[in-house]
Amino acid sequence: MRSSIIKRTSRWLGASALALMVGIGGVSTAYVITGQAANAQVQNAAQIIVPDSAAPHAGFADLVAAVKPAVVSILVEAEESAQRVQRGPNGQFDFNFPDLPDGHPFKDFFNQFGQGGPGGNGEAPAPRHYMAAGSGFVISGDGYVVTNNHVVEDATKVTVVFDDGTEKVATIVGTDKRTDLAVLKIDGTDLPFVSFEDEASRIGDWVVAVGNPFGLGGTVTVGVISGSGRNIGGSNYGDFLQIDAAVNTGNSGGPAFNTKGQVVGVNTAIYSPNGGNVGIAFAIPASTVKTIVQQLIDSGSVTRGYLGVSIQDVTRDIADGVGLTAAKGAIVREPVADGPAEKAGIKSGDIITAVDGDQIDDALDLSRTIAGKKPDSSVELTIWRDGAESKLSVKLQVLNEAAADAPDQNQDKPVPPAPLPSKSSVGLTLVPNGDGNGGLLIQDVDPESQAAQKGFAVGDAILEVNNTPVSTLDEFEAAIDAVKAKGLNTALIKASRDGEARFVGLPLSK
Repeated sequence: MRSSIIKRTSRWLGASALALMVGIGGVSTAYVITGQAANAQVQNAAQIIVPDSAAPHAGFADLVAAVKPAVVSILVEAEESAQRVQRGPNGQFDFNFPDLPDGHPFKDFFNQFGQGGPGGNGEAPAPRHYMAAGSGFVISGDGYVVTNNHVVEDATKVTVVFDDGTEKVATIVGTDKRTDLAVLKIDGTDLPFVSFEDEASRIGDWVVAVGNPFGLGGTVTVGVISGSGRNIGGSNYGDFLQIDAAVNTGNSGGPAFNTKGQVVGVNTAIYSPNGGNVGIAFAIPASTVKTIVQQLIDSGSVTRGYLGVSIQDVTRDIADGVGLTAAKGAIVREPVADGPAEKAGIKSGDIITAVDGDQIDDALDLSRTIAGKKPDSSVELTIWRDGAESKLSVKLQVLNEAAADAPDQNQDKPVPPAPLPSKSSVGLTLVPNGDGNGGLLIQDVDPESQAAQKGFAVGDAILEVNNTPVSTLDEFEAAIDAVKAKGLNTALIKASRDGEARFVGLPLSK
């Protein structure tokens, strides 16, 4: 097991929360700072404006004083099923709650639900109530709040706690599991709120995280944007900002601000070997948050475009195998039967290099791009097929998150007697596949061959060579020879393992 792993903040929060509000409508006056002490005062409407004096060389006190009234703690009461309850090392339930001082508003609840539990007597644990504490921020004067989906998942009650101790019970407007965002609504008028950044922040820009780590509330940490476009394990969303401001248990769902007091991202996950802060945190960028939050406010759910393909990255070997100069784009493993892509003529082995003229870097980039398009809209795909570029128009459908990528092609067919295996020119010992699905089954791999280095293993099925189906050794060798005849040094192999097809670029001996 690797010592360093990606952990969502919910793992070490129990569940954390963040409140974020979308501005809807105008404001008359502002939330302003007056005097050297930078005491914030509310005048009618409450959009927060940070004064010009809040520059990094002057510290961040003015900025923090301005935005703090809109940053909230999220208190979640939820019921966790027996299957999801975790135990500590001694068989006791481990809720990872912090030690809180006497009089803390969360302590009574923690004492009520965070102690005891079935011991090590072998009993199956019953469903348990638990409490989660996290962070959030208000984004409109009438009470919309945004938080991570994992914070309010399974919630039976959500309470928003302001910096001055005011508590308001919230309703869940909508959630989006893919981006891990949720929108809450509390009653109120002229509430202090913050807005999103006007222009995308850059790597190296200052960020100020304000949140509720370890239940302490109102904690400020400062850092810079360390990277962008990060893809982290365990997430369906792959466009995170990386920041080095300290983010810990309880910060999840909290805002990261620029020096203008605008939200640049929503803190969601950390990279850590032990669950604590090591200076690598991930935030959902404001551009994404704005789009998702507005959809949740408008309809309570998020709809995404659906292309209907299973895809993978284009590696250098795959690019060499099909004659592409750059190892960019997404190669189609299989189009979903009767899906938008298949109806438009997309085939297995096609490489999608652009959508509406915008370059596609990899499979995740294609997924994000298509998901951002409206269902029932048409997109123009640039594809690479048989050494040439062409364009196809595809009318997207609505993405069904639970839909399978492709139907099961396994069917009951007569199984012929097993033929004798034969060794190929690329170090693979092959035999016609006897399960009725076609292709050649690998029965042995020369450990010194390029095939072994590329990960081919006994039991894999070779389905195609450079988009040519193969079911006998003669067909396989003829396809390999055809690759060499084209002057290519890499063959594009479509192989299947455990029913999942994948493309591999196999270098050939000269």
